[in-house]
Amino acid sequence: MSNPIIIAIDAMGGDDSPNKVIEGISLHSNISEDVKYKIFGDKNLITPLIKKYNLFTEKFEIIHTNNYISGEDTPLSAAKRGKDTSLWLAIETLKKNDAHAIVSAGNTGALFLISKLNLKMIENIDKPALSALWPSKKGMNVVLDLGANIECNSKNLIDFSIMGSALLNALFKNVRPKVALLNIGSEELKGNAIIKDTFQILNDQKYSIFDFKGYIEGNHLMDGDVNVIVADGFTGNIALKTAEGTSNFIIDELKKALTTSIIGKFSSLLNFNNLKKFKNKLDPRLYNGAILLGLDKPVIKSHGSTDSIGFANSLKVCEQTIKGKLIDKIKENIR
Repeated sequence: MSNPIIIAIDAMGGDDSPNKVIEGISLHSNISEDVKYKIFGDKNLITPLIKKYNLFTEKFEIIHTNNYISGEDTPLSAAKRGKDTSLWLAIETLKKNDAHAIVSAGNTGALFLISKLNLKMIENIDKPALSALWPSKKGMNVVLDLGANIECNSKNLIDFSIMGSALLNALFKNVRPKVALLNIGSEELKGNAIIKDTFQILNDQKYSIFDFKGYIEGNHLMDGDVNVIVADGFTGNIALKTAEGTSNFIIDELKKALTTSIIGKFSSLLNFNNLKKFKNKLDPRLYNGAILLGLDKPVIKSHGSTDSIGFANSLKVCEQTIKGKLIDKIKENIR
């Protein structure tokens, strides 16, 4: 394997770890030829799983540590005692340029704080933003910020627009970013002072990396008319949780309707392919992998409760951001 992409992985974070992590690595390694994994965690737990999931020895390296950060740790306590934990050591490897990116399904607050302590911010960016992919009628949307910053000013929202557009470019080369600000209405007079000020700046200045499309309301997030949706972390996180809850509700109710009666079961058999496509469209595992944008190295957060399929998809997102030169694209366009 010549000049492989190296991904540092915190194997101990999240539910059912390290089992789902190692299985996810195995799933991802089957579709990626030029990726190597630095796996941080308890070697005594990881080694049997390596054998169980038939991960080839030339594709990974295990860095042993007994300690890890739990979901109950506060970010501050995790940072204070965390220098020999799987999460800290994985991020430190990125800092030393011994890996190209990090993926963790562990404690979100700890991941953010330890990443900020070890990694540099990209010049001219004040705050990092948490970004993720959402499906739409016409493809995929990049949405940010999803909770890293409760309060944002106009400059932050403009930076998010540029970083989100760079992410879309890195993941989907032939798609032109179309940016919209998430707001309570589509009229120019709607919203608070910060979002109205941001609207004016984005509307007056022309940015080469994206086209500005004004405001978007929550009920139009998945229409597909725009593909980069920008909000402060408070608003974005509520939108994310609402969308996830609605998706789970629809899937659960559909399952009930199709399995609780003979007619429902017969209907599900007749429409099996269409139902499978529908389920995949809403399956959060297939869009797993949030990116902390603004740092000078890619930091990817896998959902803590996802399974091995979801973790494998976070590795896929990680690989795409590296191959798509995400950090370089942000640096080229930020002012």
